Amino acid sequence: MPAAKPLNKRSQLITAGVARSPNRAMLRAVGFGDNDFVKPIVGVANGHSTMNPCNAGIQPLVDRAIAALHKAGAMPQVFGVPTITDGIGMGTEAMKYSLVSREVIADCIETAVNGQAMDGVLVCGGCDKNMPGGMIAMLRMNVPAIYVYGGTIKPGKWKGIDLTIVSSFEAVGSYAAGKMSKEDFIGIEKNACPSVGACGGMYTANTMSSSFEALGMSMLGSSQMASPDPEKADSAADSARVLVNAIKKDIKPRDIVTRKSIENAVALIMATGGSTNAVLHFLAIAHAAEVKWTIDDFERMRKKIPVLCDLKPSGRYVAVDFHRAGGVPQVLKMLLARGLLHGDCLTITGETMAQALAKVPANPRKNQDVIRQWDNPMYKQGHLAILKGNLSPEGCVAKITGLKSPKITGPARVFNSERETMDAIMAKKIKAGDVVVIRYEGPKGGPGMQEMLAPTGALTGQGLGESVGLITDGRFSGGTWGMVVGHVSPEAYVGGPIGLVKEGDSITIDATKLLIQLNISTKELAARKAKWRQPKPRYTRGALAKFMHTVSSASKGAVTD
Repeated sequence: MPAAKPLNKRSQLITAGVARSPNRAMLRAVGFGDNDFVKPIVGVANGHSTMNPCNAGIQPLVDRAIAALHKAGAMPQVFGVPTITDGIGMGTEAMKYSLVSREVIADCIETAVNGQAMDGVLVCGGCDKNMPGGMIAMLRMNVPAIYVYGGTIKPGKWKGIDLTIVSSFEAVGSYAAGKMSKEDFIGIEKNACPSVGACGGMYTANTMSSSFEALGMSMLGSSQMASPDPEKADSAADSARVLVNAIKKDIKPRDIVTRKSIENAVALIMATGGSTNAVLHFLAIAHAAEVKWTIDDFERMRKKIPVLCDLKPSGRYVAVDFHRAGGVPQVLKMLLARGLLHGDCLTITGETMAQALAKVPANPRKNQDVIRQWDNPMYKQGHLAILKGNLSPEGCVAKITGLKSPKITGPARVFNSERETMDAIMAKKIKAGDVVVIRYEGPKGGPGMQEMLAPTGALTGQGLGESVGLITDGRFSGGTWGMVVGHVSPEAYVGGPIGLVKEGDSITIDATKLLIQLNISTKELAARKAKWRQPKPRYTRGALAKFMHTVSSASKGAVTD
């Protein structure tokens, strides 16, 4: 009887031939039999964690994926992937590790898959940095791969109102301002997170997972399923079967992730009102794929893509509502039908995007208003504006949905850390018309570029979300909305102009003109620059210090390689 033809390629390096007998002996100890050495070894990067709801529902999905991989003729091998949960670390020193974890996740997956010469990888994650970290690793390694999202949380309820985790952050400001009763404050905290799953609006986790559908690296329709629902586990099994087929056909991530498919992903992000963090992450994803893509490409896409979805944080609905209304496939088909999506892009199933969307109607159902009709968008242009000016020569990101007026000129209120800012906000020292400046929180200065959801949530809770501007060289949560500008580059720690602002200086933020301006003379700015001295680093050892020494500007994606 002839020997079975090997389906594995890379893993033959550790399983084939007499010289590899010791390698096979070790694999027998983990369940390999005589006929398994010709099967593709598929890594399953497992982001399960009991520390947070985002990742606490992942193990059942991994179990289904493993069973499906076995049935499809592969040999799945599971390894753990760390995760940081932004909602728990938010507003504390722990949050500095959030963006760092994106790089750690990418490095862990690359190390495990390449270190064992695996033939493919299924990555399963939930919280914000799990998605870009996994995608960066996939593109570095360029072995057949698929992303399985852990799923969204279901909305909480308090007195008939849908809640998300952002409700808790905004409640802090409302309660401190005397605008909320203690009963409601406690009720929101106890009911905001009723199930496992990632934060429920179009925040960073749901933004990145939905964009991976548009990118072609996840199954269509899978990203907005609720984590506890049976269809989410079914989708994980379907993803496993698709991955084995991709291994047989040798479909690799860089065959899928191209400039055109990144345009598809960014179009979806704009149409759904996604997170500012998508700008940072897709710069890094493009870098990993060696695809030419700059911060200015986001502005180019913004101008031609309308916001079609009424989703939190600036809208009314949550991810499960979006899923019921038709979800990502419906929005993609709307864009495709209007010539705003590249239908010829390859997807992980082997179909083109147009083929995958063939049965989806060109227009959404009229008995819902989560996805608006094409002639009645939320906004005629996208919501993530790239601003430039003497305060940010490299560019920065403003989220301009939900605002009555996307411009403000006011006096600078300057703080050198998030903690200083929160103390001032809670003491009610910030007034309407102020422009809050939070600096030395960038990739190097933080280090780690932590999110500013605590200050923005508190300002919103105090009723100042639209009347106070806030700029930072740090980031914002996907749950943030208001007159906010993040990723200001160059950052303060490397001598960027944001580090030269003085208390009381006039600052203009004008999203209509794509302008962020410190209203002082060029001569005065140069004089301040000459006197500026770099502060001592906040960390000198460990992961944060390593990150600080290697990380690029936010305008380049804050990459470390």
